[in-house]
Amino acid sequence: MATSIDVIDAKGKKVDSVELPAEIFDVQTNVPLIHQVVVAQRAAARQGTHNTLRRGEVSGSGRKPFKQKGTGRARQGSIRAPQMKGGGIVHGPHPRDYSQRTPKKMIAAALRGALSDRARGERIHVIDALSVDNKPSTKTVSALLTSIAPSKNVLVVLQREDAISLKSIRNLDAVHVLSYDQLNAYDVVVSDDIVFSKGAYDAFVAFNTKSSNKEEVSA
Repeated sequence: MATSIDVIDAKGKKVDSVELPAEIFDVQTNVPLIHQVVVAQRAAARQGTHNTLRRGEVSGSGRKPFKQKGTGRARQGSIRAPQMKGGGIVHGPHPRDYSQRTPKKMIAAALRGALSDRARGERIHVIDALSVDNKPSTKTVSALLTSIAPSKNVLVVLQREDAISLKSIRNLDAVHVLSYDQLNAYDVVVSDDIVFSKGAYDAFVAFNTKSSNKEEVSA
């Protein structure tokens, strides 16, 4: 069953209302699934370029550093041995790919579950426009976000071409900005409140509803 929320303008006045489709904002939150998708996303962001030199890769002679007997010291075979200063590293990290294969349906389900959790906690907000008279105003938007989303971490979702709104919020601390087609489970999980612009909300719902209908038809 879809629920509705108010759409407010940059001054905090209600101008409209929108429905939150149940297939996106009221599904069961599968915590293990969200955890798996978030871990995979974070792993894919790792560069994996770390590298240490093995015993055979460090510079140095291959001869014994000193004779086997008569020195009173422990016998040594090479200055490139791991126990020697400047020697090779044992079991050190080497370049690798950390990415994990995650099916698209799992990624989509994790996002819906995270959004549903925020919706049930009344942490989803829709703003008609994050500008006043089509002019950027960081002060106005800051006051609005403080009033509707006083939490520490706020995620604002915009359309790609909405440059005016972006100028209004890009200098605000603890506010993260994404376009609607970049929305993902990780950014939803680490954010306390999700604020959509009206255009971004309509585009996001239309895209995900269309995707759901395609899956039903193909099934």
